[in-house]
Amino acid sequence: APSPRVEPDDAAYLIYTSGSTGRPKGVRVPQRAVVNFLDSMREQPGLGAEDCLVAVTTLSFDIAVLELLLPLTVGALIVLATREQATDGNALRGLLEKQAATVMQATPATWRILIEAGWKGSREFKALCGGEALPPELAAEIALRVGDLWNMYGPTETTVWSTCARIKPGATTITIGRPIGNTEAWILDESGELAPIGVPGELYLGGASVALGYHQRPELTAERFVPDRFSGRRDARLY
Repeated sequence: APSPRVEPDDAAYLIYTSGSTGRPKGVRVPQRAVVNFLDSMREQPGLGAEDCLVAVTTLSFDIAVLELLLPLTVGALIVLATREQATDGNALRGLLEKQAATVMQATPATWRILIEAGWKGSREFKALCGGEALPPELAAEIALRVGDLWNMYGPTETTVWSTCARIKPGATTITIGRPIGNTEAWILDESGELAPIGVPGELYLGGASVALGYHQRPELTAERFVPDRFSGRRDARLY
């Protein structure tokens, strides 16, 4: 039976990701991380009670957390697309137009098939794109059709999205932007020190949205979730 009391560090959900290894690993995401993510997304890219969001993402992909929970926190309308509608450009275009949708989150592949189906968009529409790199030419096509285009970035291990960037029409460089609320991003070198500006390094993410670790894989958790010596907070970790 579920506990009647839920604490911030209790797991909110367990979701599997294969990453680059092909061996599925379960990520344990805590309540505090989900709440922080939703609070931040409500402000930027932003969602309000007047919005209508079309949800196209399967539950096996963690970005569905935004599509299914964020509208409920602000009183917005969710329109659930069928699998057939989500994968057919003409059907998806028809759904967006019929429902007068104002927001959709999707991967570049879905945005591409929608544009190829002749979708015109509107100035009131907000497009969120993530899950893989956003090509500049696709960004230009989307930006022509919407009022706001946002590029979203983040691994499952730091709760859906960790950074976001508003992409303006005519942008030739697509960045992942800046960290969302209560999130830190550091570029570290091989010795774990801050990399100088312009020097390649590895991205480490910290803050409220860091997951609890991998399910029943303590060695991998210890390897990937390392102590955060920049925050000053006891027990803080970086992914």
